[in-house]
This record gives sequence, C-alpha cells and structure tokens, in this order.
Amino acid sequence: MRPVIIAANWKMHTVPAEAAELASTIARRTAEAEVIRVICPPFVALAGVRDALAGTGVAVGAQNVHHERSGAYTGEVSAPMLEGLATWVIVGHSERRRDAGETDEQINGKIRRAREAGLRVILCVGEQLAEREAGRAETVVRGQLAGALTGVAGDRAIEGGAETDANGAWLAIAYEPVWAIGTGRNASGADAAAMAVVVRDALAGIGLGGDADAIPVLYGGSVTAANIGEFLAEPAIDGALVGGASLKPDEMAGIVARAGLTARARAAVPS
Repeated sequence: MRPVIIAANWKMHTVPAEAAELASTIARRTAEAEVIRVICPPFVALAGVRDALAGTGVAVGAQNVHHERSGAYTGEVSAPMLEGLATWVIVGHSERRRDAGETDEQINGKIRRAREAGLRVILCVGEQLAEREAGRAETVVRGQLAGALTGVAGDRAIEGGAETDANGAWLAIAYEPVWAIGTGRNASGADAAAMAVVVRDALAGIGLGGDADAIPVLYGGSVTAANIGEFLAEPAIDGALVGGASLKPDEMAGIVARAGLTARARAAVPS
C-alpha cells in the first residue's frame, strides 16, 4: 500500500523563531500516525524547525538543493549541507522552474545529489495553461519525468523493495497543475487522478517497472482543508504538497485529519 503524505511548503515565509513555534503547533494539531507529515521551512529555519519537531514524528524537508556537491555557487545550498537538517527535499517546483529557469538537466542533478546524501525527494511536475490548451499536458509531464529521472531510475524508488514500510519510499511525485494556479481555473480531483495515471505509466516506461505503482503521487495545486477531500477521494492520489494553507494550523489540522481518514480506509481494504 502506498503511503499517504502531507508535505507543507512554507516558501519564503516565516523567520526562524516564528517557524519553530509554528512547526510545534502544527505537530501538536496533526497527530495522525498513519500519515507521513513533512514540513519544509526556509533554509534559515531548518535547524530550529528540526529541533522543534524532535520526537513528534513530523519530518523536516528543504525547499530546494543545488545540483552540484560543492563549488563557487554563491548563495546556494548543497545536499551534504542538508544532512542532519532535513530528510526530505522538494525538487523541480514550478516556481523554481519559472523564476530560476531550472532545466530538466539541473533537476536531474539535484535528485542525484539528494540521493547521495540520503534525502528523500518530492519531485514536482506539471504543465502550463498554454501547454494544456494545446493538448500537450501529458507530453510535457512525461518529458519532465524522463528528464529528471534519467539515470536515476535504476536506483529503486522503494528502498528494500515494494514490500517495505511507508517510510521506505525515497521518491514521491507532486503534480502541480500550473494552469490552475492564479488563472481563475480550477483543477478537479478527476484532473489530478488522470495525470497520476500518466505519471505512473511514464515512471514504468523509464525504468522503474513494478515500483511505479508503489510511488506516491501528491496533488500540488491550491490545497485547503475544504478541498483536500475531493483529491484524496481519488485512489490514484496519495496526499498533497500544501502551499499557503500550510502556514495556518487550523488548515493543516483539517488537511491531515482528512488524510488520516483516507489512510485508515485504504489500510482496511484487503490487498
């Protein structure tokens, strides 16, 4: 059974002291043992959030990582620097692709460096509005997956095999429908589920084979406590990468509670 994951991407919000307090509050409000919870604060808050979350069962993630191990890259953070601070990392977020011009080749390097450092990866993929309207959504997402995972697919996506426990997965895919973010158009649960099927088919085609069906696919659009149920009602969707709502304890409590219901319901279904 695939794990249910709720990952909070705080983006460029919170200063260190505020982040640690918020992380503690969210950890207390989201006590769902069946859900993998990950909080991704800004780099400067990683140490404080790590300490605040010690013993809570909530993991810490970074929002980005550089594609080289070290070097003359002013302002960048390498995977070895994250060891001991985080166990997860977000790679290929649409804002990084847009604002930093990240390429599939660079994202591939980031994943390689993350794996070398023992970090688990949330890889973001998704199409723009123009690409969707042109009927190229599947082609774009398949291309992003192939570019990001070329040469990495041989490293099994499920450590120890598909039978390992939920925490053994090193890879999760977050589908970001960029066309539905700030455009006035909404993605539905059915939209996300359809793309999740495409994602797993693409993963199988680039060398992950039987592991493809065991890889969690998260919804990475505008997730709230009010709409998370629509996405988790789809068997192909295994959680969410949450943006603005993840800064609000009440929202996170609602999102994780719904994820817990989903996780328990799925566990009760005979495999």
